[in-house]
Amino acid sequence: MATLYLISTPIGNLEDITLRGVRLLGQVSLVVAEDTRHSGRLLKHLGIDVPLLSLHEHNEEARIPAVLAALAREGDVGLISDAGTPALSDPGFKLVRAVIAAGYAVVPVPGPSALLAALVASGLPTDRFLFLGFAPRKPAQRADLLRQVADEPGTLILYEAPQRLPALLQAMAAELGADRPVVVARELTKRHETIWRGGAADAAAAFAEPPLGEIVVLAGGATEAAAAPPDADVVAVLEGLLAGGLSLAEAARLLASVTGLPRRELYQRALASKSVGET
Repeated sequence: MATLYLISTPIGNLEDITLRGVRLLGQVSLVVAEDTRHSGRLLKHLGIDVPLLSLHEHNEEARIPAVLAALAREGDVGLISDAGTPALSDPGFKLVRAVIAAGYAVVPVPGPSALLAALVASGLPTDRFLFLGFAPRKPAQRADLLRQVADEPGTLILYEAPQRLPALLQAMAAELGADRPVVVARELTKRHETIWRGGAADAAAAFAEPPLGEIVVLAGGATEAAAAPPDADVVAVLEGLLAGGLSLAEAARLLASVTGLPRRELYQRALASKSVGET
């Protein structure tokens, strides 16, 4: 049976590709690549000459028939992205679904992955993590996503474009807490690889100007102390802020920035305190 191989490629250092990956790239009848110019340079470096077909976010559905036709000719096909594991926050998901539906085999060829490389080098817990892909571009949607995962105990992992990194880190400080552990991994496996570690507020200050390169952002999960209801002192401060005229959202945001406690939890406690005061 013809097979679609999902072949992981280097995320930076060209030595980071498996022997199996190199062998299969040389054996398939067609390589489907996100950017044929970029992937062509990789294949040339590996000494491989094989036909290339572009497949990116704007033409994926239109390319599916051509890939199915190649498989129908009983020729194996390799799918690669510009870097790392294909179909992971990259085009390929629709193609994989179509190939499965058509009855062909889909076989992963593991290898480089930016999110896993960043996770194991971060110093944050690796036993449980939540990959969120790229953060939403719109501020309100980004803040909403972070509020949804504020109490997640596992390590949070996001991809982000350099120009949007400052806004993401500012939102993380506001929604997850100023002291939430954050790691910014940049240019992994490349010459200028850097892994920055610190609190969310410090991260926002350190990256106030957009850096260069590919970026993975990680945040520590919510601890039991952070996820637990605030103690009596925090409740008293909340009640004082509300009595002083602040809105529920303003009181929760201010106290979250000071204590590092989840803003959503503080908002609920502020709401409860206001309800008690009105009865």
